[in-house]
Amino acid sequence: MQLIKDIWTKDDYQEYVKYLISLKDEKNKLFSEKLIFTKNEILGIKLPILRDIAKQISKGDYKSFLKYNNYKYHEEILIYLFVVAYSKNLDILKDCLNDCDKYIDNWSSCDSLTSSLKYIKNNDEFFNIFKEFACSNSEYKVRVGITGMLFNYIDDNHIDEILKTIDKVSVDTYYVNMAVAWLLNVCFIKEKTKTLKYLKHTKINDFTFNKFISKCRDSFRVSQSDKEFLKTLKK
Repeated sequence: MQLIKDIWTKDDYQEYVKYLISLKDEKNKLFSEKLIFTKNEILGIKLPILRDIAKQISKGDYKSFLKYNNYKYHEEILIYLFVVAYSKNLDILKDCLNDCDKYIDNWSSCDSLTSSLKYIKNNDEFFNIFKEFACSNSEYKVRVGITGMLFNYIDDNHIDEILKTIDKVSVDTYYVNMAVAWLLNVCFIKEKTKTLKYLKHTKINDFTFNKFISKCRDSFRVSQSDKEFLKTLKK
């Protein structure tokens, strides 16, 4: 299918959805359904294929494409999010983030978006958006906020605010706790001194704290001596 278009029509979009269905991978669908829990149907199309489709769409009139999202298939939503990310249009990205509860109900769609936004690293407006999201009451909005900071803002300029924000996370679910543990793991790797100081008074629950230690102990970027020290902190 021709994915680079001067303008997308409703008929074009319907043809595009049929094209996605034609790419259905039953083996990968069954595998994905064991890992991803979503209200949307999973087709099992592999991520590299989805990214390539989104890159092609982004080369044309992506704005008209974005108007027609049906939010029916998991992969349809992933491509939508990738197109938003690849467009590098900050206004569209902001609108997408503000409405992310409509599109994101699982870790895969959340992390696929936030890991694709490297170009916002020096943009504190989006850092503030992610901080606000991390303190919300919506599970996946919180995860968007946490992973948005994780993938794009762990540096000397932001570490203090990131650590303060972690203590403000109020949603206590598996996918939020795991994201916080992951965030702390990368904070420890990149900003060890400040993260160690934070750990002395952290407010995170024991599950998240121990998962953080586990992630550090599994990481090749953490020294053996640090792994042994962190083991002594386990709760």
